Amino acid sequence: MKILALNPPFLKGYSRQSRSPCVAKGGTIYYPYYLAYAAGVAEQAGHTVKLVDGVIEDWTHKDAANFAKGFNPDLVVMDTSTPSIKNDIQVAIAVKQAAPNAHMNLVGTLPTNLPEWLLNQTELIDSAARGEYDLTTMALAEALEKGRPLDGIPGISFRHASGFAHTGPAKLVEDLDQLPFAAEIYMKHLGKERIKKYFYASITWPEIQILTARGCPYNCSFCNIPMKKSYRTRSVKSVADEFEYIQNEMPWLSEIMLEDDTFPVQKDRTVDICKELISRKIDVTWSCNARVNMDTETMDWMKKAGCRLMCVGFESPTQQSLNAVIKGTTQDMQMNFMENVKKTGLLINGCFILGLPHDNQESMMRTIQFAKILNPNTAQFYPLMVYPGTGAYAWAKHNGFLETEDFDKWLTDDGLHNTPVSRPDLSREEVLKWCNRARLEFYVKNPRYLAKVVQQAVTDPREGVRIIKGGTTLGRHLFKYLFTSDAKVNMELEKEASKLAPPNDPTKPGTSNKLPIAN
Repeated sequence: MKILALNPPFLKGYSRQSRSPCVAKGGTIYYPYYLAYAAGVAEQAGHTVKLVDGVIEDWTHKDAANFAKGFNPDLVVMDTSTPSIKNDIQVAIAVKQAAPNAHMNLVGTLPTNLPEWLLNQTELIDSAARGEYDLTTMALAEALEKGRPLDGIPGISFRHASGFAHTGPAKLVEDLDQLPFAAEIYMKHLGKERIKKYFYASITWPEIQILTARGCPYNCSFCNIPMKKSYRTRSVKSVADEFEYIQNEMPWLSEIMLEDDTFPVQKDRTVDICKELISRKIDVTWSCNARVNMDTETMDWMKKAGCRLMCVGFESPTQQSLNAVIKGTTQDMQMNFMENVKKTGLLINGCFILGLPHDNQESMMRTIQFAKILNPNTAQFYPLMVYPGTGAYAWAKHNGFLETEDFDKWLTDDGLHNTPVSRPDLSREEVLKWCNRARLEFYVKNPRYLAKVVQQAVTDPREGVRIIKGGTTLGRHLFKYLFTSDAKVNMELEKEASKLAPPNDPTKPGTSNKLPIAN
């Protein structure tokens, strides 16, 4: 069977696979890695597969339709995201009209959580895969090939005579070692030149994104990951084998990003992977997602094995807000973590959310100051985004805080975050302005950060390339904000910031000052 695995075109630079899909201000563009794994599984099963990223190709809808017409697939597996869903539906319609014999199957978090809404949009979408879809789409291909009914396929929704049918939960891939290497899939279907089009603002370029595990044992209510309730890992050998493949076959890559939702969940496994990389003399730089509940010993092993940076969600220093989103961390944990990180020499990309439950003008100011105190290598400031299927979405909808459920309006015209959450005491517009202020405060009005960036750019050419590529894109946004925002408001911000900044840096050993925060 011929299968087209399509990441549909949308806005230039749009990261559909991101946990918070958007056009990133720092220029980050995610690989469609879940779609890539599904494409690899289909090839293992003997199908003829084309994996195409319409965003990286900078395609139009017509381009996607023309490609489908030429390939003439039997099955189209098309990725989606909540903010781009109306666009994605239009691409599906165009592709289906160009290849009318193909079964059109849409995947992703929105089809998982709103399958009937999706199928109601057009009869040209034949089915929706819910949850993890590698095995679902393989079962779908087999059923189509052999003329079997769809109701025997776990994890699928489709129309039937009396309305909609929803089969049982999708089957999960239990043995992740059976999956092909993402690096091999990228090389075969994307190739070196397209791989170099991807970029991750905190990672040295060119980079690659792979998984060593699926799922997450934590349950942050805002998180949009597809498999929170199932944590499965690849073996130490499998992970090391892919590192070795990348080192041997892709020596032009600068860094690997481990896109596990939280890589060092299991200390023993993490240390064993590091020891195996060291034992094999694998000299590849890598980074990962992590949490602040790590210990120094694990960090030390990661550093020895080539880890450069960890992407960490601090979100806020305000305990009431952290508790409200089930983060499971505290300000003390965050600060102790940064003290330990400094000892190991690892870098941090810190993520912060403004507009959390219980946030107000003062607490958002404190979050900005806290970010400056922690002084991570890079920082991201998001408005609270809520997606169907998450606890945060249920909270916003229950309380009447969703300003709109028109998913098109969850992004600005140029693809930036445009949170739909607007509270009586904190409007959507205010939160977005605070996010812009946060970026300006952290990246422009922050001598410690600017000094560090200059030193990195001078001493490490790879860091220099990263800083220039990401900084150029971010700089355009900051410049626009600087000259369109209210100067009086900015002056007031600076005045308040000077009051709230503590006299000493609590991330330095020997100091015990805390950011003054009311819990």
